[in-house]
Order: sequence, then structure tokens, then C-alpha cells
Amino acid sequence: MVISQSVSAAPRRRRLQLGGYVPLIPPTTILLLFFALPVGMMIGLSLQSATPGIFSLEHYADFFTDDLALDGLQRTLIMSGIVALCVTTMAYPIAYFLARSTSRWRAIVFGIAIAPELAGVVLRTYGWLVILEKNGFINTMLMQMGLIQEPLPLMNNMFGAVVGLTHVLLPFGILSLLTSLQGIDQNLEKSAQILGASRLSVLRHVVLPLSLPGIISSFLIAFTLSASAYATPALLGGMRFRVLATMIYNEVMVLVNWPAAAVMAIVLLVIVVAIAFLSARTENRIVSRLHVR
Repeated sequence: MVISQSVSAAPRRRRLQLGGYVPLIPPTTILLLFFALPVGMMIGLSLQSATPGIFSLEHYADFFTDDLALDGLQRTLIMSGIVALCVTTMAYPIAYFLARSTSRWRAIVFGIAIAPELAGVVLRTYGWLVILEKNGFINTMLMQMGLIQEPLPLMNNMFGAVVGLTHVLLPFGILSLLTSLQGIDQNLEKSAQILGASRLSVLRHVVLPLSLPGIISSFLIAFTLSASAYATPALLGGMRFRVLATMIYNEVMVLVNWPAAAVMAIVLLVIVVAIAFLSARTENRIVSRLHVR
């Protein structure tokens, strides 16, 4: 009798275990359809050769021997690194204020911080066009004040793209750092101040080390999003400042060279995934050390 009950309970447990996987079916299906499948097709396109049915690495060889493509890759990485640095540096004091302040201005500052996300990327970028163009607000103001004689080149270069992307991605950095700073026990800061540490010392020796995971997350998010951004570099960087995203668009829409565009996309994806992997490992190592202490 006992044996028969245990035998009948086994399929029930198996059904319950399988039922736990049911909620995973919709997101897994979406990931397979909208990420894995396009990436697989892109890899297949990048390996196409002139001879049908034969795979080749010739397009990868063309990419890594093409100075223009390598320059585009270099510009993408430099621009993404600068944007990530600017976003993290500017987001930190705002996030710290939001995490510690109890004043009525906190809600207003929070609204201003996430306001860029309430408007579309194209609309925000056109706003910077008005400000940065040759006869825009900044150049007109500086010339009227007599500080410059000729308009400064504020757009159609890396500077314009960095300014636009920093503005677009700043809310992501603030939210990432805000989560990390809110997780730090405020009693640690109060204890350090009671023991005689100055406000600056508390920030440097207590808050900053404990918020390193948030800093890494903010840098990584800004880097990956700016590396794949198209609209802002295209509008504010102009034709002379070409990054991989704009070069991929040109290969697909103008030159109709899908294999070359697929190679650029795969190279960019591999670099971003590698940086994300290394950042995640670094973040986990830091978190482990903080927990040990």
C-alpha cells in the first residue's frame, strides 16, 4: 500500500516540477524569436561566401584589414568610454542626493533627473541641434559676450555625439547608482562622523567603496547603450563622425552589403558582451569582498 502511494506521488511531483517551468515559456519564446533567431541569421550572413552553400571568414578578414572599419570601431569604443565616464561622474552626486535627502526638493530633482526619458531620443537630439549648431544658442551667446569671434565646432564631431548621448543616458546612470546607494546603511556614515571623520573622508573611505558595484553597473549600462546607439551619433556626429552603428546602417540601406553589416554587428556584439562579462565578474568579486568584511 505504502509502495503504491509513493509510486503514484512520483508523477505528481514531476508534474509540479514541470509546472514550475511554465512561466518561463513566454519570455523564453520571445528571447528565441527576437534575439537568438536574428543573431543566428546575422552570424549566417556574416559567414556567407561568393560560392553558394559554402561558409567563409572572408568578410571578417575584410573587416579586420579595412582601415575605415577599424577606425569606426575605435571611434565607437572611445566615444562609448567617454560617455560612460561622463554619465557615471554626473549621475553620482545626483543619485547620492536622492538617496540621502529628505527635503521637498527631492521629488523635483528626481523628476528632472528622469525627465529626459519622457521624451523620445530623436526629439531630445533635435533639441541639442538647436543648442549646438553653428548659429545655435551657445555660439550666439558666446559671440554676443565677446568671448569668441567665430562659432565653435560643437557638433558634427565626437563632442556633439558625447553631449547628446550623455544627456540621453544620464537617467540610467542615476537609477543604477541610486539603487546601490540606497542599499548602504546610513549608520556606517554616522558612525564614521562620530569617530571624527570629515564629510569628505566619509564619502571617500566609506560611501565610495561600498557603492562600487553601482558605479560599475552605471558605467556598463552607459557603455553598452552608447556603443549601439544610432540616432544621436547620426544627428549630432554628422557624416564625418562615423561609428559602427551608423556604418552598419550605411552598409544595409545604401550599399546593400548585408554580410559586411552582419560582420560589424557581430564584432560589436562580441566586444560589448566581453566587456559586460568582465564587468559582471568584477562587480561580483567586489560584492563578495564587501560581504566578507
